[in-house]
Amino acid sequence: MPDLPAILRRGLRLPPTGWVLAGILAFYVLAGLFGRDPWKGEDAIHIGVAWHMLHAGDWLTLELAGRAFYEPPLYYWSAALSGHLFGWLLPAHEAMRLASGFWVMLALVGLYYAGRELYGQDSAAASPLLLAGCLGLILHAHDAQPMLIAVAAYSGAIGALAACGRRPRLAGLFYGLAVAGCFLGTGIAATLPLLAILPFAWRLTPERRKVALALLIGLAIAALLAASWPLTLLLQQPARFHGWLAAELRPLMTPWSLPGAGHFLAMLPWFAFPALPLAVWALWSRRQQLAAPGQLLPLALLLLTLLMLALAYRPRDIPALLLLPPLALLATPGALLLRRGAANAFDWFAMMTFSLFAALVWLLWSALVLGWPERLTQRAAVLRPGFVSAFEPLAFVIALAATLCWVWLIITAPRSPYRSLTHWTLGFTTLWLLLTTLTLPWFDYDKSYRPVAIAVAAALPKNHDCLAERDLSDGQRASLAYFSGIEPSAYNSAAGQACDWLLLVGDTAAKRQPPAGNWRQVWEGFRPGNRREKFVLFRR
Repeated sequence: MPDLPAILRRGLRLPPTGWVLAGILAFYVLAGLFGRDPWKGEDAIHIGVAWHMLHAGDWLTLELAGRAFYEPPLYYWSAALSGHLFGWLLPAHEAMRLASGFWVMLALVGLYYAGRELYGQDSAAASPLLLAGCLGLILHAHDAQPMLIAVAAYSGAIGALAACGRRPRLAGLFYGLAVAGCFLGTGIAATLPLLAILPFAWRLTPERRKVALALLIGLAIAALLAASWPLTLLLQQPARFHGWLAAELRPLMTPWSLPGAGHFLAMLPWFAFPALPLAVWALWSRRQQLAAPGQLLPLALLLLTLLMLALAYRPRDIPALLLLPPLALLATPGALLLRRGAANAFDWFAMMTFSLFAALVWLLWSALVLGWPERLTQRAAVLRPGFVSAFEPLAFVIALAATLCWVWLIITAPRSPYRSLTHWTLGFTTLWLLLTTLTLPWFDYDKSYRPVAIAVAAALPKNHDCLAERDLSDGQRASLAYFSGIEPSAYNSAAGQACDWLLLVGDTAAKRQPPAGNWRQVWEGFRPGNRREKFVLFRR
Protein backbone atom coordinates (compact mmCIF):
# COMPACT_ATOMS: atom_id res chain seq x y z
CA MET A 1 0.00 0.00 0.00
CA PRO A 2 1.27 3.53 -0.68
CA ASP A 3 2.52 5.83 2.11
CA LEU A 4 -0.35 8.36 2.20
CA PRO A 5 1.45 11.14 4.15
CA ALA A 6 4.39 10.92 1.73
CA ILE A 7 2.05 11.17 -1.26
CA LEU A 8 0.36 14.24 0.26
CA ARG A 9 3.73 15.96 0.70
CA ARG A 10 5.28 15.21 -2.68
CA GLY A 11 2.21 14.69 -4.87
CA LEU A 12 1.52 11.81 -7.21
CA ARG A 13 4.51 9.99 -8.62
CA LEU A 14 4.29 9.96 -12.39
CA PRO A 15 3.71 7.76 -14.27
CA PRO A 16 1.06 6.46 -11.83
CA THR A 17 1.52 2.79 -10.99
CA GLY A 18 0.18 0.15 -8.64
CA TRP A 19 -2.39 1.28 -6.11
CA VAL A 20 -2.23 4.90 -7.25
CA LEU A 21 -3.20 4.00 -10.82
CA ALA A 22 -5.86 1.61 -9.51
CA GLY A 23 -7.26 4.41 -7.35
CA ILE A 24 -7.38 6.84 -10.27
CA LEU A 25 -9.21 4.34 -12.46
CA ALA A 26 -11.59 3.34 -9.65
CA PHE A 27 -12.38 7.02 -9.07
CA TYR A 28 -13.26 7.33 -12.75
CA VAL A 29 -15.41 4.19 -12.76
CA LEU A 30 -17.43 5.03 -9.63
CA ALA A 31 -18.03 8.74 -10.27
CA GLY A 32 -21.58 9.12 -11.54
CA LEU A 33 -22.92 5.59 -11.00
CA PHE A 34 -25.01 6.47 -7.96
CA GLY A 35 -27.66 8.84 -6.73
CA ARG A 36 -30.00 9.07 -9.73
CA ASP A 37 -33.01 7.41 -11.28
CA PRO A 38 -32.88 5.49 -14.57
CA TRP A 39 -32.74 8.32 -17.09
CA LYS A 40 -34.92 8.44 -20.17
CA GLY A 41 -33.61 6.56 -23.17
CA GLU A 42 -31.09 3.73 -23.10
CA ASP A 43 -30.41 3.84 -19.35
CA ALA A 44 -34.07 3.20 -18.53
CA ILE A 45 -34.44 0.54 -21.26
CA HIS A 46 -31.52 -1.61 -20.17
CA ILE A 47 -32.30 -1.29 -16.48
CA GLY A 48 -35.89 -2.26 -17.30
CA VAL A 49 -34.78 -5.44 -19.08
CA ALA A 50 -32.41 -6.42 -16.27
CA TRP A 51 -35.09 -5.65 -13.65
CA HIS A 52 -37.58 -7.91 -15.44
CA MET A 53 -34.98 -10.69 -15.64
CA LEU A 54 -34.19 -10.39 -11.95
CA HIS A 55 -37.80 -10.38 -10.77
CA ALA A 56 -39.21 -12.88 -13.25
CA GLY A 57 -36.32 -15.30 -12.70
CA ASP A 58 -36.10 -16.00 -16.46
CA TRP A 59 -32.41 -15.84 -17.41
CA LEU A 60 -32.89 -17.28 -20.89
CA THR A 61 -35.31 -14.91 -22.64
CA LEU A 62 -35.27 -11.13 -22.46
CA GLU A 63 -38.34 -8.96 -22.00
CA LEU A 64 -38.95 -5.24 -21.72
CA ALA A 65 -42.13 -4.31 -19.88
CA GLY A 66 -43.76 -7.63 -20.78
CA ARG A 67 -42.70 -7.77 -24.44
CA ALA A 68 -39.96 -9.72 -26.19
CA PHE A 69 -36.64 -7.90 -26.38
CA TYR A 70 -34.21 -9.17 -29.01
CA GLU A 71 -30.74 -8.45 -27.70
CA PRO A 72 -27.85 -10.65 -26.49
CA PRO A 73 -28.10 -11.42 -22.77
CA LEU A 74 -24.67 -10.94 -21.17
CA TYR A 75 -25.11 -7.36 -19.97
CA TYR A 76 -28.51 -8.17 -18.50
CA TRP A 77 -27.11 -11.26 -16.76
CA SER A 78 -24.40 -9.13 -15.16
CA ALA A 79 -26.81 -6.32 -14.24
CA ALA A 80 -29.35 -8.73 -12.75
CA LEU A 81 -26.56 -10.45 -10.81
CA SER A 82 -25.23 -7.17 -9.41
CA GLY A 83 -28.81 -6.18 -8.55
CA HIS A 84 -29.20 -9.46 -6.66
CA LEU A 85 -25.90 -9.07 -4.82
CA PHE A 86 -26.15 -5.40 -3.88
CA GLY A 87 -29.90 -4.73 -3.91
CA TRP A 88 -29.93 -4.90 -0.10
CA LEU A 89 -27.49 -1.96 0.03
CA LEU A 90 -28.52 0.22 -2.91
CA PRO A 91 -31.70 1.05 -4.84
CA ALA A 92 -32.30 -1.65 -7.44
CA HIS A 93 -31.38 0.53 -10.43
CA GLU A 94 -28.10 1.65 -8.83
CA ALA A 95 -27.21 -1.92 -7.88
CA MET A 96 -27.86 -3.07 -11.46
CA ARG A 97 -25.93 -0.13 -12.88
CA LEU A 98 -22.83 -1.41 -11.06
CA ALA A 99 -22.49 -3.86 -13.95
CA SER A 100 -21.47 -0.92 -16.16
CA GLY A 101 -18.71 -0.07 -13.72
CA PHE A 102 -17.47 -3.66 -13.87
CA TRP A 103 -17.26 -3.66 -17.68
CA VAL A 104 -15.61 -0.23 -17.82
CA MET A 105 -13.00 -1.39 -15.33
CA LEU A 106 -12.32 -4.46 -17.46
CA ALA A 107 -11.88 -2.19 -20.48
CA LEU A 108 -9.36 0.02 -18.65
CA VAL A 109 -7.43 -2.96 -17.30
CA GLY A 110 -7.39 -4.65 -20.72
CA LEU A 111 -6.08 -1.48 -22.35
CA TYR A 112 -3.38 -1.17 -19.69
CA TYR A 113 -2.02 -4.60 -20.57
CA ALA A 114 -2.38 -3.87 -24.28
CA GLY A 115 -0.34 -0.69 -23.87
CA ARG A 116 2.29 -2.56 -21.86
CA GLU A 117 2.65 -5.23 -24.54
CA LEU A 118 2.81 -2.79 -27.44
CA TYR A 119 4.82 0.10 -25.96
CA GLY A 120 6.49 -1.08 -22.75
CA GLN A 121 5.92 -0.75 -19.01
CA ASP A 122 6.62 2.99 -18.83
CA SER A 123 3.89 3.73 -21.37
CA ALA A 124 1.27 1.30 -20.07
CA ALA A 125 -0.59 3.73 -17.79
CA ALA A 126 -1.16 6.19 -20.63
CA SER A 127 -3.50 3.86 -22.54
CA PRO A 128 -6.28 3.58 -19.89
CA LEU A 129 -5.85 7.26 -18.97
CA LEU A 130 -6.43 8.21 -22.61
CA LEU A 131 -9.49 5.99 -22.87
CA ALA A 132 -10.90 7.39 -19.62
CA GLY A 133 -10.23 10.92 -20.82
CA CYS A 134 -12.37 10.62 -23.97
CA LEU A 135 -15.56 12.65 -23.80
CA GLY A 136 -17.52 9.92 -25.59
CA LEU A 137 -16.79 7.26 -22.98
CA ILE A 138 -17.61 9.31 -19.90
CA LEU A 139 -21.04 10.15 -21.37
CA HIS A 140 -22.00 6.45 -21.37
CA ALA A 141 -19.63 4.78 -18.89
CA HIS A 142 -22.03 5.42 -16.02
CA ASP A 143 -25.26 4.44 -17.77
CA ALA A 144 -26.71 0.97 -18.13
CA GLN A 145 -25.19 0.27 -21.53
CA PRO A 146 -24.43 -3.15 -23.15
CA MET A 147 -21.98 -1.57 -25.61
CA LEU A 148 -19.56 -1.23 -22.70
CA ILE A 149 -19.06 -5.00 -22.94
CA ALA A 150 -17.81 -4.57 -26.50
CA VAL A 151 -15.45 -1.79 -25.36
CA ALA A 152 -14.06 -4.18 -22.74
CA ALA A 153 -13.86 -6.99 -25.32
CA TYR A 154 -11.99 -4.82 -27.83
CA SER A 155 -9.52 -3.72 -25.16
CA GLY A 156 -8.98 -7.27 -23.91
CA ALA A 157 -8.75 -8.79 -27.40
CA ILE A 158 -6.14 -6.36 -28.68
CA GLY A 159 -4.15 -6.85 -25.47
CA ALA A 160 -4.29 -10.62 -25.94
CA LEU A 161 -3.30 -10.40 -29.62
CA ALA A 162 -0.41 -8.10 -28.76
CA ALA A 163 0.88 -10.74 -26.32
CA CYS A 164 0.33 -13.79 -28.52
CA GLY A 165 3.97 -13.92 -29.63
CA ARG A 166 5.24 -13.92 -26.03
CA ARG A 167 2.58 -16.02 -24.25
CA PRO A 168 0.52 -17.70 -26.96
CA ARG A 169 -1.56 -20.04 -24.79
CA LEU A 170 -2.69 -17.37 -22.35
CA ALA A 171 -3.25 -14.93 -25.21
CA GLY A 172 -5.41 -17.46 -27.07
CA LEU A 173 -7.50 -18.05 -23.95
CA PHE A 174 -8.13 -14.35 -23.32
CA TYR A 175 -8.79 -13.69 -26.99
CA GLY A 176 -11.43 -16.43 -26.99
CA LEU A 177 -13.05 -15.00 -23.85
CA ALA A 178 -13.09 -11.52 -25.40
CA VAL A 179 -14.74 -12.74 -28.62
CA ALA A 180 -17.34 -14.77 -26.72
CA GLY A 181 -18.06 -11.85 -24.39
CA CYS A 182 -18.48 -9.47 -27.31
CA PHE A 183 -20.87 -11.83 -29.08
CA LEU A 184 -22.97 -12.52 -25.98
CA GLY A 185 -22.90 -8.86 -24.99
CA THR A 186 -23.49 -6.97 -28.24
CA GLY A 187 -24.12 -9.52 -30.98
CA ILE A 188 -22.76 -10.49 -34.36
CA ALA A 189 -21.96 -7.12 -35.94
CA ALA A 190 -19.73 -5.82 -33.13
CA THR A 191 -17.84 -9.16 -33.05
CA LEU A 192 -16.84 -9.12 -36.72
CA PRO A 193 -13.82 -6.77 -36.35
CA LEU A 194 -12.41 -8.98 -33.58
CA LEU A 195 -12.51 -11.92 -35.98
CA ALA A 196 -11.21 -9.96 -38.96
CA ILE A 197 -8.18 -8.67 -37.02
CA LEU A 198 -6.93 -12.21 -36.35
CA PRO A 199 -4.95 -12.66 -39.61
CA PHE A 200 -3.20 -9.32 -39.07
CA ALA A 201 -2.15 -10.29 -35.56
CA TRP A 202 -0.96 -13.70 -36.70
CA ARG A 203 1.16 -12.20 -39.50
CA LEU A 204 2.88 -9.90 -37.01
CA THR A 205 4.18 -12.76 -34.83
CA PRO A 206 7.52 -14.52 -35.51
CA GLU A 207 6.49 -18.03 -34.37
CA ARG A 208 3.40 -18.35 -36.49
CA ARG A 209 2.87 -22.08 -36.13
CA LYS A 210 2.73 -22.02 -32.34
CA VAL A 211 0.63 -18.85 -32.34
CA ALA A 212 -1.79 -20.26 -34.93
CA LEU A 213 -2.51 -23.26 -32.74
CA ALA A 214 -3.10 -21.08 -29.67
CA LEU A 215 -5.42 -18.75 -31.58
CA LEU A 216 -7.37 -21.67 -33.03
CA ILE A 217 -7.87 -23.00 -29.51
CA GLY A 218 -9.02 -19.51 -28.50
CA LEU A 219 -11.51 -19.48 -31.37
CA ALA A 220 -12.79 -22.90 -30.30
CA ILE A 221 -13.30 -21.62 -26.75
CA ALA A 222 -15.11 -18.56 -28.14
CA ALA A 223 -17.37 -20.70 -30.33
CA LEU A 224 -18.22 -23.04 -27.45
CA LEU A 225 -19.09 -20.21 -25.06
CA ALA A 226 -20.84 -18.03 -27.62
CA ALA A 227 -23.03 -20.83 -28.95
CA SER A 228 -24.30 -21.95 -25.55
CA TRP A 229 -27.04 -19.34 -25.17
CA PRO A 230 -28.36 -19.31 -28.79
CA LEU A 231 -28.52 -23.11 -28.92
CA THR A 232 -30.34 -23.29 -25.59
CA LEU A 233 -32.74 -20.61 -26.78
CA LEU A 234 -33.32 -22.50 -30.04
CA LEU A 235 -34.14 -25.71 -28.18
CA GLN A 236 -36.45 -24.14 -25.60
CA GLN A 237 -37.87 -21.05 -27.32
CA PRO A 238 -37.46 -21.43 -31.11
CA ALA A 239 -39.69 -18.43 -31.91
CA ARG A 240 -37.56 -16.20 -29.68
CA PHE A 241 -34.39 -17.57 -31.28
CA HIS A 242 -35.56 -16.76 -34.80
CA GLY A 243 -36.68 -13.29 -33.71
CA TRP A 244 -33.26 -12.63 -32.17
CA LEU A 245 -31.40 -14.00 -35.22
CA ALA A 246 -33.48 -11.85 -37.59
CA ALA A 247 -32.71 -8.77 -35.48
CA GLU A 248 -28.98 -9.63 -35.54
CA LEU A 249 -28.80 -10.23 -39.30
CA ARG A 250 -30.94 -7.28 -40.37
CA PRO A 251 -28.17 -4.64 -40.02
CA LEU A 252 -25.75 -6.84 -41.98
CA MET A 253 -28.12 -6.96 -44.96
CA THR A 254 -27.84 -3.24 -45.60
CA PRO A 255 -25.36 -1.96 -48.20
CA TRP A 256 -22.10 -0.47 -46.97
CA SER A 257 -22.46 3.31 -46.64
CA LEU A 258 -19.59 5.68 -47.36
CA PRO A 259 -21.59 8.62 -45.92
CA GLY A 260 -22.17 6.48 -42.82
CA ALA A 261 -18.43 6.10 -42.33
CA GLY A 262 -18.08 9.83 -42.90
CA HIS A 263 -20.62 10.58 -40.18
CA PHE A 264 -18.71 8.44 -37.69
CA LEU A 265 -15.45 10.16 -38.63
CA ALA A 266 -17.06 13.58 -38.29
CA MET A 267 -18.14 12.62 -34.78
CA LEU A 268 -14.63 11.75 -33.58
CA PRO A 269 -13.06 15.24 -33.12
CA TRP A 270 -15.25 15.86 -30.05
CA PHE A 271 -16.18 12.28 -29.17
CA ALA A 272 -12.58 10.98 -29.06
CA PHE A 273 -10.80 14.10 -27.81
CA PRO A 274 -7.92 14.15 -26.86
CA ALA A 275 -7.13 10.65 -28.17
CA LEU A 276 -7.78 11.52 -31.83
CA PRO A 277 -5.29 14.41 -32.25
CA LEU A 278 -2.71 12.55 -30.19
CA ALA A 279 -3.19 9.43 -32.37
CA VAL A 280 -2.68 11.52 -35.52
CA TRP A 281 0.46 13.01 -34.01
CA ALA A 282 1.75 9.56 -33.04
CA LEU A 283 1.20 8.18 -36.55
CA TRP A 284 2.98 11.16 -38.09
CA SER A 285 5.93 11.26 -35.69
CA ARG A 286 6.41 7.47 -35.97
CA ARG A 287 5.61 7.14 -39.65
CA GLN A 288 8.88 5.30 -40.26
CA GLN A 289 7.63 2.54 -37.92
CA LEU A 290 4.17 2.15 -39.39
CA ALA A 291 4.65 -1.62 -39.87
CA ALA A 292 5.51 -2.15 -36.19
CA PRO A 293 2.86 -4.02 -34.11
CA GLY A 294 2.33 -0.97 -31.90
CA GLN A 295 1.15 0.97 -34.93
CA LEU A 296 -0.31 -1.62 -37.25
CA LEU A 297 -2.39 -3.68 -34.84
CA PRO A 298 -4.54 -0.86 -33.36
CA LEU A 299 -4.68 0.91 -36.74
CA ALA A 300 -6.01 -2.24 -38.42
CA LEU A 301 -8.63 -2.71 -35.69
CA LEU A 302 -9.65 0.93 -36.01
CA LEU A 303 -10.18 0.66 -39.78
CA LEU A 304 -12.01 -2.67 -39.54
CA THR A 305 -14.29 -1.27 -36.84
CA LEU A 306 -15.04 1.79 -38.95
CA LEU A 307 -15.99 -0.41 -41.89
CA MET A 308 -18.27 -2.48 -39.67
CA LEU A 309 -19.95 0.61 -38.23
CA ALA A 310 -20.62 1.97 -41.71
CA LEU A 311 -22.22 -1.36 -42.63
CA ALA A 312 -24.29 -2.22 -39.58
CA TYR A 313 -25.05 0.89 -37.51
CA ARG A 314 -26.75 4.22 -37.89
CA PRO A 315 -24.38 7.11 -37.08
CA ARG A 316 -24.85 7.43 -33.32
CA ASP A 317 -22.48 8.01 -30.46
CA ILE A 318 -23.11 4.66 -28.73
CA PRO A 319 -21.67 2.39 -31.49
CA ALA A 320 -18.87 4.93 -31.95
CA LEU A 321 -17.61 3.79 -28.52
CA LEU A 322 -15.99 0.86 -30.34
CA LEU A 323 -13.55 3.25 -32.02
CA LEU A 324 -12.14 4.47 -28.71
CA PRO A 325 -9.94 1.50 -27.59
CA PRO A 326 -7.85 1.36 -30.79
CA LEU A 327 -7.66 5.16 -30.89
CA ALA A 328 -6.47 5.30 -27.28
CA LEU A 329 -3.75 2.75 -28.08
CA LEU A 330 -2.66 4.64 -31.19
CA ALA A 331 -2.50 7.84 -29.13
CA THR A 332 -0.40 6.33 -26.33
CA PRO A 333 3.06 7.07 -27.77
CA GLY A 334 1.84 10.44 -29.06
CA ALA A 335 0.76 11.55 -25.57
CA LEU A 336 4.23 10.81 -24.19
CA LEU A 337 6.21 12.21 -27.13
CA LEU A 338 4.68 15.68 -27.24
CA ARG A 339 7.20 18.48 -27.59
CA ARG A 340 7.64 20.61 -24.51
CA GLY A 341 5.60 23.55 -25.82
CA ALA A 342 2.70 21.36 -26.92
CA ALA A 343 2.77 19.39 -23.65
CA ASN A 344 2.73 22.60 -21.58
CA ALA A 345 -0.12 24.01 -23.68
CA PHE A 346 -2.14 20.82 -23.23
CA ASP A 347 -1.42 20.86 -19.50
CA TRP A 348 -2.51 24.50 -19.07
CA PHE A 349 -5.59 23.88 -21.19
CA ALA A 350 -6.59 20.95 -18.97
CA MET A 351 -5.96 22.80 -15.70
CA MET A 352 -7.68 26.03 -16.72
CA THR A 353 -10.63 24.38 -18.47
CA PHE A 354 -11.60 22.01 -15.69
CA SER A 355 -10.89 24.53 -12.94
CA LEU A 356 -13.16 27.05 -14.66
CA PHE A 357 -15.95 24.55 -15.20
CA ALA A 358 -15.63 23.24 -11.63
CA ALA A 359 -16.07 26.82 -10.38
CA LEU A 360 -19.17 27.19 -12.57
CA VAL A 361 -20.65 23.99 -11.13
CA TRP A 362 -20.11 25.31 -7.60
CA LEU A 363 -21.75 28.57 -8.67
CA LEU A 364 -24.78 26.67 -9.99
CA TRP A 365 -24.96 24.71 -6.73
CA SER A 366 -24.91 27.99 -4.81
CA ALA A 367 -27.76 29.32 -6.95
CA LEU A 368 -29.82 26.15 -6.44
CA VAL A 369 -29.22 25.66 -2.71
CA LEU A 370 -28.29 29.09 -1.32
CA GLY A 371 -30.22 31.29 -3.76
CA TRP A 372 -27.13 33.26 -4.86
CA PRO A 373 -26.58 34.66 -7.42
CA GLU A 374 -30.27 35.52 -7.65
CA ARG A 375 -30.41 35.85 -11.45
CA LEU A 376 -28.94 32.37 -11.94
CA THR A 377 -31.43 31.00 -9.41
CA GLN A 378 -34.28 32.49 -11.42
CA ARG A 379 -32.91 31.06 -14.66
CA ALA A 380 -32.56 27.58 -13.12
CA ALA A 381 -36.19 27.78 -11.94
CA VAL A 382 -37.33 28.62 -15.48
CA LEU A 383 -35.49 25.60 -16.90
CA ARG A 384 -36.85 23.22 -14.22
CA PRO A 385 -40.31 24.49 -13.20
CA GLY A 386 -41.36 23.12 -9.85
CA PHE A 387 -37.90 21.93 -8.81
CA VAL A 388 -37.15 22.39 -5.10
CA SER A 389 -33.52 22.09 -4.07
CA ALA A 390 -32.20 20.93 -0.72
CA PHE A 391 -28.81 20.80 0.96
CA GLU A 392 -27.40 17.25 0.86
CA PRO A 393 -24.50 16.91 3.33
CA LEU A 394 -22.96 13.74 1.86
CA ALA A 395 -22.94 15.11 -1.69
CA PHE A 396 -21.44 18.37 -0.43
CA VAL A 397 -18.62 16.59 1.46
CA ILE A 398 -17.78 14.37 -1.54
CA ALA A 399 -17.74 17.33 -3.93
CA LEU A 400 -15.62 19.45 -1.56
CA ALA A 401 -13.11 16.61 -1.10
CA ALA A 402 -12.87 16.09 -4.87
CA THR A 403 -12.31 19.82 -5.43
CA LEU A 404 -9.56 19.97 -2.81
CA CYS A 405 -7.90 16.91 -4.35
CA TRP A 406 -7.97 18.62 -7.74
CA VAL A 407 -6.32 21.75 -6.33
CA TRP A 408 -3.74 19.58 -4.58
CA LEU A 409 -3.00 17.73 -7.82
CA ILE A 410 -2.42 20.98 -9.70
CA ILE A 411 -0.06 22.30 -7.03
CA THR A 412 1.99 19.15 -6.43
CA ALA A 413 2.13 17.29 -9.78
CA PRO A 414 5.79 16.92 -10.80
CA ARG A 415 7.08 17.60 -14.28
CA SER A 416 6.61 14.50 -16.39
CA PRO A 417 5.40 13.45 -19.83
CA TYR A 418 2.40 12.11 -17.90
CA ARG A 419 1.55 15.42 -16.22
CA SER A 420 -0.77 16.84 -18.90
CA LEU A 421 -2.52 13.51 -19.47
CA THR A 422 -3.05 12.97 -15.73
CA HIS A 423 -4.39 16.50 -15.34
CA TRP A 424 -6.76 15.97 -18.25
CA THR A 425 -8.21 12.65 -17.08
CA LEU A 426 -8.47 13.53 -13.38
CA GLY A 427 -9.79 17.01 -14.17
CA PHE A 428 -12.43 15.52 -16.43
CA THR A 429 -13.40 12.97 -13.79
CA THR A 430 -13.51 15.60 -11.03
CA LEU A 431 -15.81 17.78 -13.10
CA TRP A 432 -18.06 14.80 -13.81
CA LEU A 433 -18.17 13.96 -10.10
CA LEU A 434 -19.12 17.55 -9.21
CA LEU A 435 -21.92 17.47 -11.78
CA THR A 436 -23.22 14.16 -10.41
CA THR A 437 -23.14 15.26 -6.77
CA LEU A 438 -23.82 18.99 -6.54
CA THR A 439 -26.25 19.39 -9.44
CA LEU A 440 -27.51 15.83 -9.95
CA PRO A 441 -30.98 16.39 -8.40
CA TRP A 442 -31.53 19.28 -10.81
CA PHE A 443 -30.64 17.12 -13.84
CA ASP A 444 -32.46 14.07 -12.44
CA TYR A 445 -35.67 16.11 -12.13
CA ASP A 446 -35.77 16.54 -15.91
CA LYS A 447 -34.55 13.13 -17.07
CA SER A 448 -36.55 10.69 -14.95
CA TYR A 449 -40.05 9.39 -15.68
CA ARG A 450 -40.64 8.50 -12.03
CA PRO A 451 -43.21 11.30 -11.43
CA VAL A 452 -45.21 10.29 -14.53
CA ALA A 453 -45.18 6.58 -13.63
CA ILE A 454 -46.29 7.28 -10.05
CA ALA A 455 -49.03 9.65 -11.24
CA VAL A 456 -50.37 7.10 -13.75
CA ALA A 457 -50.45 4.40 -11.08
CA ALA A 458 -52.26 6.76 -8.69
CA ALA A 459 -54.87 7.61 -11.34
CA LEU A 460 -55.69 3.95 -11.93
CA PRO A 461 -57.92 2.10 -9.44
CA LYS A 462 -56.27 -0.70 -7.48
CA ASN A 463 -58.16 -3.48 -9.20
CA HIS A 464 -58.16 -2.02 -12.71
CA ASP A 465 -58.12 -4.32 -15.70
CA CYS A 466 -55.42 -4.17 -18.35
CA LEU A 467 -53.91 -0.90 -19.60
CA ALA A 468 -53.19 -0.29 -23.29
CA GLU A 469 -50.72 2.27 -24.63
CA ARG A 470 -50.13 4.05 -27.89
CA ASP A 471 -46.87 5.71 -28.99
CA LEU A 472 -44.97 5.10 -25.75
CA SER A 473 -41.24 4.64 -26.35
CA ASP A 474 -39.29 1.71 -24.96
CA GLY A 475 -37.81 3.97 -22.30
CA GLN A 476 -41.23 5.22 -21.22
CA ARG A 477 -42.63 1.69 -21.00
CA ALA A 478 -39.56 0.53 -19.09
CA SER A 479 -39.91 3.40 -16.60
CA LEU A 480 -43.62 2.71 -16.15
CA ALA A 481 -42.90 -0.94 -15.41
CA TYR A 482 -39.96 -0.23 -13.11
CA PHE A 483 -41.47 2.57 -11.02
CA SER A 484 -45.09 1.39 -10.84
CA GLY A 485 -45.10 -2.28 -11.88
CA ILE A 486 -47.46 -1.55 -14.80
CA GLU A 487 -46.73 -3.30 -18.12
CA PRO A 488 -49.12 -1.84 -20.71
CA SER A 489 -50.16 -3.74 -23.85
CA ALA A 490 -49.82 -2.22 -27.31
CA TYR A 491 -53.16 -0.77 -28.36
CA ASN A 492 -52.94 -2.32 -31.83
CA SER A 493 -52.58 -5.83 -30.36
CA ALA A 494 -55.44 -8.19 -29.52
CA ALA A 495 -54.76 -7.77 -25.80
CA GLY A 496 -54.66 -3.98 -26.13
CA GLN A 497 -57.97 -3.82 -28.00
CA ALA A 498 -59.66 -5.56 -25.06
CA CYS A 499 -58.42 -3.02 -22.50
CA ASP A 500 -60.72 -0.39 -21.02
CA TRP A 501 -57.81 1.86 -20.01
CA LEU A 502 -55.61 3.66 -22.56
CA LEU A 503 -52.46 5.75 -22.06
CA LEU A 504 -51.41 8.12 -24.86
CA VAL A 505 -48.35 10.32 -25.24
CA GLY A 506 -47.61 13.06 -27.74
CA ASP A 507 -46.36 16.60 -28.19
CA THR A 508 -49.45 17.77 -30.10
CA ALA A 509 -53.17 17.61 -29.36
CA ALA A 510 -53.74 15.51 -32.49
CA LYS A 511 -51.37 12.80 -31.26
CA ARG A 512 -53.17 12.71 -27.93
CA GLN A 513 -56.61 12.16 -29.43
CA PRO A 514 -58.08 8.78 -28.43
CA PRO A 515 -59.25 6.31 -31.07
CA ALA A 516 -62.89 6.07 -32.06
CA GLY A 517 -65.08 4.91 -29.22
CA ASN A 518 -66.50 6.06 -25.92
CA TRP A 519 -63.28 7.24 -24.23
CA ARG A 520 -63.27 9.60 -21.24
CA GLN A 521 -60.15 11.45 -20.09
CA VAL A 522 -59.17 10.61 -16.51
CA TRP A 523 -55.73 12.16 -16.08
CA GLU A 524 -53.17 14.31 -17.89
CA GLY A 525 -49.57 14.98 -16.95
CA PHE A 526 -46.02 15.44 -18.16
CA ARG A 527 -42.44 14.88 -17.19
CA PRO A 528 -40.99 17.83 -15.23
CA GLY A 529 -39.04 20.06 -17.56
CA ASN A 530 -40.89 18.98 -20.70
CA ARG A 531 -44.45 20.28 -20.78
CA ARG A 532 -44.87 19.55 -24.50
CA GLU A 533 -44.55 15.78 -24.07
CA LYS A 534 -47.89 15.12 -22.39
CA PHE A 535 -49.35 11.84 -21.19
CA VAL A 536 -53.12 11.36 -21.19
CA LEU A 537 -55.00 8.51 -19.51
CA PHE A 538 -58.43 7.51 -20.84
CA ARG A 539 -61.09 5.08 -19.64
CA ARG A 540 -63.63 3.43 -21.89
